[in-house]
Amino acid sequence: MLRTVGKSLFVCPPHHPAGSLELCPAVLFFCRPRCSGIPYVPQPRDKSVSARSVISFYNQSAIDIAAEKPSVRLTPTTILYAGKSPDNSHILRSAQYLYKELPVRVAHRIRDFRHLPFIVGCNPTILHVHELYIRSFHLLSEFPPVEDFESEEKYTKLVKDLLDDHKDVVTLLAEGFRESRKHIKEYKVIQDFLDRMLTSRLGIRMLAQHHIALHQEKNLFHVQPNYVGIVCTQMSLKKIIEKWADFSRQVCEYKYGFAPRVRVLGHVGVVFPYIPLPLDYILPELLKNAMRATCEQHADNPVNMPDVTVTIANNDVDFIIRISDKGGGMPREILEKVMQYHFTTCGSEMDPASENLDGLGTMMSAMNDGPNGAGPMYGFGFGLPTSRAYAEYLGGSLTYNTMQGIGTDVYLRLRHIDGNYESFRI
Repeated sequence: MLRTVGKSLFVCPPHHPAGSLELCPAVLFFCRPRCSGIPYVPQPRDKSVSARSVISFYNQSAIDIAAEKPSVRLTPTTILYAGKSPDNSHILRSAQYLYKELPVRVAHRIRDFRHLPFIVGCNPTILHVHELYIRSFHLLSEFPPVEDFESEEKYTKLVKDLLDDHKDVVTLLAEGFRESRKHIKEYKVIQDFLDRMLTSRLGIRMLAQHHIALHQEKNLFHVQPNYVGIVCTQMSLKKIIEKWADFSRQVCEYKYGFAPRVRVLGHVGVVFPYIPLPLDYILPELLKNAMRATCEQHADNPVNMPDVTVTIANNDVDFIIRISDKGGGMPREILEKVMQYHFTTCGSEMDPASENLDGLGTMMSAMNDGPNGAGPMYGFGFGLPTSRAYAEYLGGSLTYNTMQGIGTDVYLRLRHIDGNYESFRI
């Protein structure tokens, strides 16, 4: 069956459901060159791979078989208490787990790409990300079995390279859906796709970086005190908050020339085991939102600008971080929309209907690259919904209360991982 999108002609399988896209090899071949002037040239590290077209990556049967397998998700407690063996066999076991698990998780994401609405899936930026996942599946599934430390060394290098290849995926998805927003008829379909895609990406990065950290710990010069892989056994929540408060203040001063102070109150002395990585994604977004709202509300009197207050509460089951600002709050008409993916960038032309929907604000500047190679999730209307999806993936929640004309309180609640109560799975 042939379909026309714009001035381009595409091949679509006759069995394909109306309005969605099953990206068969013919579509992958014909779609990208005619969709836009944005070129994408894969940069594989293996010369034997570079000679193949994207169609050769699309091993339909292998992807289908892997996509039908369930993922084996680990609890943080399993990771924390797996222990370190004197002969480093724990590193080999970690690599063998990734060797089996990563192709399955990547195949799940490829399956989601295939079921996007047809014209959305043909957007060149989204197609770029789709091809990244296809290429990753190919490289991971064709890697020889990890049976000794020599193959583990090579496999770890491959994982590092793939993490680097995917570091801009959040930015690319945000831009691709912004470009496609006029073609999106059912927002819920896109929201569910992005929630699954972004939380899966977080889980994959946590597992991969955990293995890389274990691998690096073989070298005594790379051992971090109080760490087992990516798990900090004595994490100070106050220190994590202060680190990102300082970062956010720098960004705010770069943008506005001034920034509010940040006070940390509550259970400031609490220390417990946790994985800092997801907090490194969420906290900068929430703090920068609060600071931006405060700066814009009090721009005429920056000397007497009210502080942003962060309150920590800890109990046996979970911990709560409340971020309070006096940034003027949000009007009633946008309250249901602030947690939606808006597919727009700060400072760019917006649809009138979506203008200023992000009531808490998202800040764009030269300094806002995301931590740990995650890419910027600020300025695309992705920050808050991504933070909400991450919090729910981690067994918690992200909620807010706002008083128009006064300010907003945002509550981040996350579960402990010490094993005393049920926790999330990565």
